Amino acid sequence: MSFPERLAGVQARIDAACARAGRDPSEVRLVAVSKRHPPEAIRAAYEAGVRDFGENYAQELRDKAAALADLPDLRWHFIGPVQRNKVRYLAGPAHLCHGLDRLAAAEALSDRAEREGVVAACLVAVHLGGEESKHGARPEELPSLLEQMAELPGIEVRGLMSLPPYFDDPEEVRPYFRQLAALRDSLEADLRSAGGRIKLSWLSMGMSHDLEVAIEEGATLVRVGTALFGQRPPKV
Repeated sequence: MSFPERLAGVQARIDAACARAGRDPSEVRLVAVSKRHPPEAIRAAYEAGVRDFGENYAQELRDKAAALADLPDLRWHFIGPVQRNKVRYLAGPAHLCHGLDRLAAAEALSDRAEREGVVAACLVAVHLGGEESKHGARPEELPSLLEQMAELPGIEVRGLMSLPPYFDDPEEVRPYFRQLAALRDSLEADLRSAGGRIKLSWLSMGMSHDLEVAIEEGATLVRVGTALFGQRPPKV
């Protein structure tokens, strides 16, 4: 199956999920997860109409951004955890950092963004599944963390992201997506009443196997790799 055919299939799934939820498909942005796929594959996806690409490794994002700098309107999403020693690769090239979850990393990213003359758009990663291998701030930490991030001039928090546990049955992950959406709504109401400048309008959740459920629960960004590119190449 060609990439345009796989893309059409994924877009049809997004459209059907939006129809069931009474949402406009334009509210949902498809992020093609291009981790470990070569620049040539990304260029082909771009030619098929994709503009948003997600990378897990900061240096890989930097290198691909340089290799594909000739493509206008290409937007890079960093979907791995933001680490202090890697922010130099992200401030500027990354259109959106999905995995910010610690104040120290936020401070480092803000400082670097200021030096680059940009404001780094971010999502705060939330740990909902209880898995030790997953990163993310605990829900109870978010009010204080967001207040402190709001004081950093080089970043702008736009919403929340989560990577819940994997289940073969997508319905089993629905409670996690619902919890993230409810958490966002509660935090946004509190921030608005307090006069804060953070607006949590984006929800990054859902991948190839469960994007329909995520959209039905309010996702505005879905991160899709396998359904678009097939199995990713082995790590070398």
